Amino acid sequence: MYDYIKGSVVSLKNNAIVVDNNGIGFFIYVSNPYSFEVGKEYKVYVYQQIKEDENSLFGFKTIEEKDLFLKLISVKGLGCKMALPMLAVGSIEGIMDAIERENILYLKKFPKIGEKLAGQIILDLKGKLEFIGVGISDDEVTTSEELKEVLIGLGYKEKEIKSVLTKIDTTLTIEEQVKEALKLLLK
Repeated sequence: MYDYIKGSVVSLKNNAIVVDNNGIGFFIYVSNPYSFEVGKEYKVYVYQQIKEDENSLFGFKTIEEKDLFLKLISVKGLGCKMALPMLAVGSIEGIMDAIERENILYLKKFPKIGEKLAGQIILDLKGKLEFIGVGISDDEVTTSEELKEVLIGLGYKEKEIKSVLTKIDTTLTIEEQVKEALKLLLK
């Protein structure tokens, strides 16, 4: 399994790019091939799908895109070739927000996503996307994970914790963050 491939883009296709890495050209399906420039080097995060008759690579510019893609393809009835266009048309934040707010109309705007599949996406993913680190540094994710673990250890439920995590200043030390979270949870 590959995590990423670093190399220069040598060709753009209508739904893919070819990345040259040490003389090997990797054909990688991407949501928007025109966001890449031929001749420029990229670190492309990849997901490898192996089927009986196919071995495909799906690529992403950011780890957050890849994380969301992996969550989407875990939904029953939503395959790689249906999830990839969702990332081309919608923003990561928009898709996550639509799932959390149960916005079926937003999800139905994507190609091949009907009402039944949109409902399944919401059913399978609502409440499971909050820790995809959109625009958050690795330090902040680690700190919020530590804070979450401390609060769980103190007996708070994940739903309660989730409601206060966004209100905590991530520049504070972990001890100060715990105090701040406890103040909010006791209100």
